[in-house]
Amino acid sequence: MANYIFRSWLGLFFFMAISLGYAQNGRFQQAVAYQMEVAMDVSTNRYQGTQVLAYTNNSPDTLTRVFYHLYYNAFQPGSMMDVRSRTIADPDQRVKDRIAKLAPEEIGYLHPTRLTMNGGPVSFKEVGTVLEVDLTEPILPNSSVKFEMSFEGQVPLQVRRSGRDSEEGVRYSMSQWYPKMANYDEQGWHANPYVGREFYGIWGNFDVKITIDKSYTLGGTGYLQNPNQIGHGYQDEGVKVPEPKGNTLTWHFVAPQVHDFMWAADNKYQHDKVQMANGITVHHFYIPGEKTTENWEKLKEFTPKAIDYLSKQFGQYPYKQFSVVQGGDGGMEYAMSTLITGERSLPSLVGVMVHELAHSWFHGVLASNESLYPWMDEGFTSYASNLAMASIFQANASPHRGSYGGYYRLVKSGLEEPMSTHSDHYQTNSAYGAAAYSKGAVFLAQLGYVIGEEARDRGMYRYWNTWKFKHPNVNDLIRAMEKESGLELDWYKEYFVYSTKTIDYGVKEVNASVDGTSITLERIGAMPMPIDLVITYKDGTKELVYLPLEILRGAKMEEPNAPKLVLTQDWPWVYPTLTISLKRELDTIKSIEIDPSKRMVDIQVENNKVEF
Repeated sequence: MANYIFRSWLGLFFFMAISLGYAQNGRFQQAVAYQMEVAMDVSTNRYQGTQVLAYTNNSPDTLTRVFYHLYYNAFQPGSMMDVRSRTIADPDQRVKDRIAKLAPEEIGYLHPTRLTMNGGPVSFKEVGTVLEVDLTEPILPNSSVKFEMSFEGQVPLQVRRSGRDSEEGVRYSMSQWYPKMANYDEQGWHANPYVGREFYGIWGNFDVKITIDKSYTLGGTGYLQNPNQIGHGYQDEGVKVPEPKGNTLTWHFVAPQVHDFMWAADNKYQHDKVQMANGITVHHFYIPGEKTTENWEKLKEFTPKAIDYLSKQFGQYPYKQFSVVQGGDGGMEYAMSTLITGERSLPSLVGVMVHELAHSWFHGVLASNESLYPWMDEGFTSYASNLAMASIFQANASPHRGSYGGYYRLVKSGLEEPMSTHSDHYQTNSAYGAAAYSKGAVFLAQLGYVIGEEARDRGMYRYWNTWKFKHPNVNDLIRAMEKESGLELDWYKEYFVYSTKTIDYGVKEVNASVDGTSITLERIGAMPMPIDLVITYKDGTKELVYLPLEILRGAKMEEPNAPKLVLTQDWPWVYPTLTISLKRELDTIKSIEIDPSKRMVDIQVENNKVEF
């Protein structure tokens, strides 16, 4: 039966490899199908595994080497993650010097012991968290090969994301636990060492069997194939689960079209299921107790609401299940699932669940290179979770207020680096976090100001429908927005992503004139922006003067609830000032304000408004 399932999956895999190989002209995607069997010894926290990996080279290049990630090797004294944490100015408080202090039985490791390609041996070498493989025969373009591997691992004491025996008592949070083929795309190999940041994987199918002590309940990625033999809350209603022979059970999961596989295990887990009207099953796994039970029971109401909202706003969630699992060291996203710490207040528990769930769209399905473009995942996820939380709790405050505040603090700190910086290479953790999360969210929120929120929202749908399961980059996003808005946006990307130039406009001068009122505006900051200038009159009426940048090559559509548009005038970005004329007397004006919506991240709003 197992061989039949794997052959069926290989058929589907090769179909996907062909159909997904060339996502767009000039672009390609590699394809993988994993079959893994692993046995966990809960007394030693060590495991043995085998892996059969079908790999298709959809690139136009001949590959003479391949690379695997061995993430668990980061959790050893002297690793790059350890040294980075001990030398960076503001270390992650969860890591600090903890890796350096791990005892031999507490470290993590992942060691391949045998590797073949198409039945023949290949040469391989561990270099920290990367396995370098020299091939005896090249992998030609548009061809497939089969790698077979044996490996052994030890689960590290919980330090960062993955591990055992967390502070909340969860036995195993098994993320980044297996040898994972690095991605090769149009930019080449991405065999980055693991120093604590983000991940990038290849789309494929996973067929995973996990043998573990029979008292443990498992949850995470994938659909359980043998629920009526396993029980633990998975079995069909009314089915009597047979008593296992021996002390272990083998759990069999399959996961189609994902780029990672996580599982968690504990012998104290409470497993609850919620069936949504659209057929999606939501699983919750937590350790019952005074700090968890009440809030996790309430969480079952919020997870389906969040899935519904995010599906309507950004695109339909494509899988048939999602699992919220207590574990890890905070909150972290995985395929079809998340690990979150569970001893939280209800608002905090819902908030972290919503954020990690929202990753399913940007990390899970669009799956940009998160290491190279962390803001396209973390920032867009923050943007989406801000909206979802505001909808769920019917909040009246601006949903993105926190993201804007984070960006302003980053600018004032003097530590800002361009968002194009690779996530591992930021000089400080604080600069990375504010850029990836806050500035990334502001990128989308402010884009609604530049092209109009309706065009921005349509652009997000186009982006999803065009690029799901295809690893988009920033140019792909910009093109989607240009097609929906009809405007040119390369300048927005180049300034806001590739530089740290800031926005600062001011009302410089207002004078009475022969024809009415003369208003002079000035661009003080280095980044140009279109300007919404709102004039409020003493009789309570308002008018809008719209000053699009000339390089927009057009103008945004009038927005709902905006004041009456009385003047549109292009502003060439090289002009430091621009003067406009109103046919209204100065003594009729109450105030003149640049962007009263506050969607533009002007770093000095004090000079944006003049009152009379």
